[in-house]
Amino acid sequence: MTQAKSGDSVKIHYTGRLTDGTVFDSSDGREPLGFTIGNGEVIPGFEEAVSGMAVGESKNVTIPMDKAYGPRLDQLIIDVPRSQVPPDLNPELDQRLQMSGPNGENVVVKVVDVSDDSIKLDANPPLAGEDLNFDIELVEIA
Repeated sequence: MTQAKSGDSVKIHYTGRLTDGTVFDSSDGREPLGFTIGNGEVIPGFEEAVSGMAVGESKNVTIPMDKAYGPRLDQLIIDVPRSQVPPDLNPELDQRLQMSGPNGENVVVKVVDVSDDSIKLDANPPLAGEDLNFDIELVEIA
């Protein structure tokens, strides 16, 4: 049987869960996720899990945070003075905002605190600091 390897385009069905069992993403009811192994389109641990699988094979894997989104970094939590916030923006807790990063790239941040003087933004990926559990089924190798 052919096994998925670096350079192969694959399609998979998956369900991702946190260690407490909370589902954070799933392809259930959608088209399978397609990506090319080795192109960095998905987290490293996910590529490693799919490598070596055969079409029709299913598995459950735990991907440690260092092969997922990495640890939560305190330096990615920033306080922004209200004077630097656009006047028409009324930030609310847990709101997601988009801002420009240091190289002009778009960065999604989450509002984690709001005061009269500043807002606190968290630029960590939402799943940073988490070990992730995936049920994976390989449905196609192209």
